[in-house]
Amino acid sequence: MTQDTQKKVAIGGFLVLAAGILYYQLRDDSPPPRPAQPVITTAPEQASARQSTRTSGGADARNLGTTSAQLDPTLRMAAMLVTEKLVYTGSGRNIFSTASVPVAIPKPIAPARPKAVAPVYTPPPGPPPPPPIDLKFFGTASSASGKREAFLLHGQDVFLAADGEIVQRRYRVITVSANSILVEDMTNNNRQTLPLIAH
Repeated sequence: MTQDTQKKVAIGGFLVLAAGILYYQLRDDSPPPRPAQPVITTAPEQASARQSTRTSGGADARNLGTTSAQLDPTLRMAAMLVTEKLVYTGSGRNIFSTASVPVAIPKPIAPARPKAVAPVYTPPPGPPPPPPIDLKFFGTASSASGKREAFLLHGQDVFLAADGEIVQRRYRVITVSANSILVEDMTNNNRQTLPLIAH
């Protein structure tokens, strides 16, 4: 056997081996899918199926559509005709019928939402008023210089004061007239007119 013949035999064996490996890799071992078989049911069968669904507590209804036969897209006219013949038998008003009598709705005894009451604004209390001036004006006199002076009474004490003078280190006499005097309480910054008290 010549050297060229040996090369040809080796190449041929290699090609056969490569073809076998390629076939083994590309081969699909899963079985071919079976075509879906259409299921034709009649109205009595559907009625019995519905009855069994009601008696079994809905177990069959939960399993509906789990088989390949239930996935059949064929339109079933018998099932549609059964649903078209259903009659509404509720105890209330039929919203799909114009001849249905409306149900009387009782009026509420109290409003569902109470009326909102607007809050009443109360302004904050202001500062208390200053205390009244505790002096009594009971007469006037004229000094030697012609200045008018007022007689003031505080408890049992009597004071004689002219314009601008201070009584008891607290009250300043602003003006003295014949029937009244204007006095300022320097502690509270309060001015008050004191009338003449009749004897």
